[in-house]
Amino acid sequence: MTEKVECAKCTKVVCWTEHSNKGASNCPTITKRDVIKQALAEYDKPEVKEFARQASIQEFEGYMDLPEGKTPRHPRVEEIAQFAKKMGYRKLGVAFCLGLRDEAETLTTILENRGFDVVSVCCKAGGPPKELIGIEEEQKISGPGTWETMCSPISQAAILNDEGVEFNILVGLCVGHDSLFFKYAHAPTTVLIAKDRVFGHNPAAALYLSKSYYRKLRRKESLDS
Repeated sequence: MTEKVECAKCTKVVCWTEHSNKGASNCPTITKRDVIKQALAEYDKPEVKEFARQASIQEFEGYMDLPEGKTPRHPRVEEIAQFAKKMGYRKLGVAFCLGLRDEAETLTTILENRGFDVVSVCCKAGGPPKELIGIEEEQKISGPGTWETMCSPISQAAILNDEGVEFNILVGLCVGHDSLFFKYAHAPTTVLIAKDRVFGHNPAAALYLSKSYYRKLRRKESLDS
C-alpha cells in the first residue's frame, strides 16, 4: 500500500518545476501516476480544455510587471467578470445568502454594467419551513415556537438550471449548503464570497490567527468527542 498523499506537509515542493519526478516518497506525481494520467485525459475533451485554457490565461493576466516586480492587478470580482467574458458566457447566475443581499445586489450591478444578463436567487426562495428537514424547535436560531425558513440550495440550483444560466457565482452560502449547490447545479460554479460569520467572510483570517489569538483552532480532539 502506498503512503498517504500529504501535499500540504511537503518540504520539497518540486511539482512546480521541471523536476517534479524528484518529490518525496509519498508525492502523488510518483505514487499516483495512473490516477493523474486518467485525470489529464479529461483535458482532451475540447470544452474542458478550453475552460482550463481560459482559466490559466486569467491567472496569467492577474499579474502585471512593474519596475519593483510582478504585482497582482485584479480583485476576484474583476477576474470573475473577465473569465466569464473569455468563455463567451452571457447569462450568469448568482446564488446568495439572504444575509448578503446587499453584496449580491452590488455584484449584480457590476455584472450588468459589463453587459451580462444576471439571474439571482436567494437561499430562502420558496419559503420552506425548517421542519421539512427535521429541525426541532430547540434547534431554531430564533428559539422554540418561531417560524424559520430553511435554506434550500437545491432549489437555488434548480431555479438557475431552469433559467439556463451558463455560469454560477456563489455569494455567502453556508458550509454544507454550498456543497449541495455544487452537487445539483448544471452550470460550472465559482465562489466570490465564502461565509465566515466571525471574520467578515474572510475564512483565511482564522488560519492566520491560529498560532495566536485563535490558538484554540489547533486543539486536539477525536472525531467521536
